[in-house]
Amino acid sequence: MYVSEWENGKRAISDRYAVILRQLLGVTDAELRGGPPAAAPPSADGYDELLSRIDSAGSVSESMVKAFDNQTELLRTMDRQMGAAGLVDQMTGHLSALEDALNFTVLPTARRPVALALAGASTLAAWQAIDSGAVERAWRHYELAKRAARDAEAPMYLAHAMAEQAYVLCEAGRPSLGVDLVRDAQRTLAGNGSPRLRAWLSAAEAELCAHAGLPDDCRRALDSAGASIPSGSGDRDPDMLSIFLNGAHLTRWRGNVLALLGDGEAVTSLYDALEAVDPTFVRAQGGLHTDLAQAHLARAEYDDANIHLRQARLLASRTGSVRQRRRVDLLTARL
Repeated sequence: MYVSEWENGKRAISDRYAVILRQLLGVTDAELRGGPPAAAPPSADGYDELLSRIDSAGSVSESMVKAFDNQTELLRTMDRQMGAAGLVDQMTGHLSALEDALNFTVLPTARRPVALALAGASTLAAWQAIDSGAVERAWRHYELAKRAARDAEAPMYLAHAMAEQAYVLCEAGRPSLGVDLVRDAQRTLAGNGSPRLRAWLSAAEAELCAHAGLPDDCRRALDSAGASIPSGSGDRDPDMLSIFLNGAHLTRWRGNVLALLGDGEAVTSLYDALEAVDPTFVRAQGGLHTDLAQAHLARAEYDDANIHLRQARLLASRTGSVRQRRRVDLLTARL
């Protein structure tokens, strides 16, 4: 009864139910209530308030920036293990605190570390929004991440935000435009950037080329990613902690891309990746089972595909991944 009244505008959503629904649906308060966030009342003395906020932002120390980064890392860990839907309020508050700190910090030397922290947090928030199906929120977060990266004079963070934003275009049905954006991101680095980031950008280009129907470009980009990835088992980029990529991850990514192309080699790559996947990357495991289902479907191996679809659906429900559930539903319709 309440749901019908909420949908028809006959009853306002109370704060008590709003908390529950935001975590269940993975939406912000503004998205849930269908209106803009409430504006703070104007101060009687705007200059006093402005100077107070500037003074407060000016006191942001190196240890405070480290605390911001630690909070981003905690949210990233929770996201990969439990999914993004239950983190909306925490992520919204975290970004708001970082934006306030940056907006009222005056000198460039003090702004750069805050801007860098905001760039990393915003790309995480944007990817969570993609996973929750909130594509407009994802786009806005990527725009914020790009502005922050420019403020921080950090071309690696800018390139990463641009390339991830290309996935929004792909999800919206414009993969060719996404390919152009990823290639612009690569040009942003001008041949610089860490080898791991360059490998990540090439793999992203390959995936978008597969969606855009560019198989030759796709395979060239996969080869470029394989040539760039550093050796060893480490997966974090020391110059950019947002990037998780090693040989095992790239094997899984290659399998995903080959599955999109309908290449029979995808099955071998994906089973190799399944054996090596980190069990704490729960959403990634769901994506891997979805990829395997797609690869088996391309080979008309319907029983095997159905086994992986069941596991993928279970993990997508566990993490609240709207994006993965959509993929599972589309593949199930092909059985």
